[in-house]
Amino acid sequence: MTEAFPKISQIKYEGPDSKNPLAFKYYNPDEVIEGKTMKEHLKFSVAFWHTMRGTGADMFGVGTFFRPWEDGTNSVQMAIKRAKVMFEFCSKLGAPFYAFHDRDVAPEGRNLRQTNQNLDKVVKELKKLQTDTGIKLLWGTACLFSHPRYMHGAATSCNADAFVYAAAQVKKAIEVTNELGGAGYVFWGGREGYQTLLNTDMKRELDHLAAFLHLAVDYKKKIGFKGQFYIEPKPKEPTKHQYDSDAAACLNFLRQYDLIGHLKLNIETNHATLAGHTMQHDLEVAGSAGALGSIDANTGDLFLGWDTDQFPTDVYLTTMIMLTILKYGGFTTGGTNFDAKVRRESFEPVDLFHAHIGGMDTFARGLKIAAEIRKDGRLQKFVEERYSSWDTGIGAQIEKGKVGFKELEEYALKMGEVKTNKSGRQEYLENLINEFIK
Repeated sequence: MTEAFPKISQIKYEGPDSKNPLAFKYYNPDEVIEGKTMKEHLKFSVAFWHTMRGTGADMFGVGTFFRPWEDGTNSVQMAIKRAKVMFEFCSKLGAPFYAFHDRDVAPEGRNLRQTNQNLDKVVKELKKLQTDTGIKLLWGTACLFSHPRYMHGAATSCNADAFVYAAAQVKKAIEVTNELGGAGYVFWGGREGYQTLLNTDMKRELDHLAAFLHLAVDYKKKIGFKGQFYIEPKPKEPTKHQYDSDAAACLNFLRQYDLIGHLKLNIETNHATLAGHTMQHDLEVAGSAGALGSIDANTGDLFLGWDTDQFPTDVYLTTMIMLTILKYGGFTTGGTNFDAKVRRESFEPVDLFHAHIGGMDTFARGLKIAAEIRKDGRLQKFVEERYSSWDTGIGAQIEKGKVGFKELEEYALKMGEVKTNKSGRQEYLENLINEFIK
């Protein structure tokens, strides 16, 4: 097979002064930050579905992308060829990981048996490509939202047969993820939600979703899969309300159904903003619960009300993301997956490189700036001082559970009025952050 990108060589780090659009200005994979290399910190992953299967189509028009390696079929042979293109792209980009849905990499057959056989043929090629290149699978997942059988959902469908088919599909997807040495497996709700409560038994659907995940956990143990399971929060689109609407909703669900020890969260920027949050908010919610697992790196257009999946180019955004990730010890199970797509007008193959280079550079800058802020220490010191009343005296006693309402009332009667609180100094802190963003 001839090269899909013959005019593009290995993307290298050339530094901030470089004017080469096919070079990294800030992402130096070997540069050490807080004791680890950038490559180890960021663990970049390319999403198979957008990079290899995206066509540029939207709700108003057909696809626009020019992909010279495509032959117009959805055959197994085309799938194998496409996999080779993917690994050429990742190799030239220097991305150490990739991620996929099962239906991204292999076509659906006439029935489940043939579909599984198709997947096995492509997985055989993926395994060889991984060995040849050293590129690894960050996580796998199953597409439980595209086919008409899942019109009412998959694990939450009103049709028990759809639940059964979804279980069989996920079983196979976990098996191939395990075979490929995947570091994790993601459950994305897709259509696990409702359009109207008039025809919905919410409790029954949530019970079924929990049962589905418990079955997956049991099977994971049975086959010895060591990868981390994740849930990916998303508030809407395609359903009016999805049960995995944000990080807090996911954590509540996991606690309610005794799954909290088995799944962490895969947080996406565009999903957080659709939920009315910042990415940093959902990361903090997950991190404070010990459930921060992995991230999907993208951004949305705040003037549009849907999941636009744009590549991240906002250094302030990536700085905030990396401040929180470093705060909670960095990635221990996941990485930075570019669940992002080039714009419909960016139709040439080289645009895939421009997009990923920009995203990787933006995260590299965010990482470096976050590390500098942490080293400076003023931000952390301010937060610690703001809560210093909890470190001694009555505050420390409350945190240690040594007092009740009776003792607190006695303390309040002696104390009199509450002393003036410390200023939050939001403007000062925003100015402080801006000192580092250059």
